[in-house]
Amino acid sequence: MSNCIFCKIISGEIPSATVYEDNDFKAIMDISPAVKGHVIILPKKHSADLFELEDDSAAKALIVARKIAKAIKEEINCDGINLLQNNGEVAGQTVFHFHIHLIPRYKQDKVEITWGHETYVDGEAVSLATAIAARI
Repeated sequence: MSNCIFCKIISGEIPSATVYEDNDFKAIMDISPAVKGHVIILPKKHSADLFELEDDSAAKALIVARKIAKAIKEEINCDGINLLQNNGEVAGQTVFHFHIHLIPRYKQDKVEITWGHETYVDGEAVSLATAIAARI
């Protein structure tokens, strides 16, 4: 897509610090990292979000994420890593090209990924699970 910043990075039109690249994916250092070592994994074929991503790309994305996460942990000795993937503006997606964030975490870092908690009334979780399962 001609106006997609991630497509421009993938094509080399915009420079990036590449961590990993194969025929299907490119992984780069985030230019506004939550913490040093923050990597973004981009499929080379444009898909706006998870809902547009093809099954084979979705499957390979997790394999690539695991490979890179292990390398990050070994290199910077972080305490953990968040794998974050947003779909839709309301979910925090700001670039509409599917991507996965790998965010190194340390015990005393300033990264905050939080949410509130709701509860189900009796039978509500089972009813919703049944309805969702019927659509799979």
